[in-house]
Amino acid sequence: MTQIRISIAADLLGVSDDTLRRWVEAGRLTGGTDDSGRQSVDGAALAALAQELAEGDPLGEGSRSARNHLTGLVTRVVSDKVMSQVELQCGRFRVVSLISTEAVEELGLEVGVVATAVIKATNVTIERNRA
Repeated sequence: MTQIRISIAADLLGVSDDTLRRWVEAGRLTGGTDDSGRQSVDGAALAALAQELAEGDPLGEGSRSARNHLTGLVTRVVSDKVMSQVELQCGRFRVVSLISTEAVEELGLEVGVVATAVIKATNVTIERNRA
């Protein structure tokens, strides 16, 4: 059974350590201690909760065929006559996209706007972090 420290688990869910501790106290997650004696949660239970939280639609994203999407704030737009570079801050993740300037104008993309990066790729690599 994989144990994930409270601070890391909270970061992965985008909530505070205190929120995660309250969820453990309320029985929403199973808590315990890791090999170092630090508070932790069960990795499988955390994964299930992450999926449960992701199934909600708090930002009105609706349905789409691409499953990989990150919603965040536009933090930068650099445009020339034809192309634009749009940067989103999606939680701790920075996503950069090159799209047409026409699309930027049609979507009304500017700093401070909430937008979603939809990612459809044929190859995605995954690395396991050692926490």
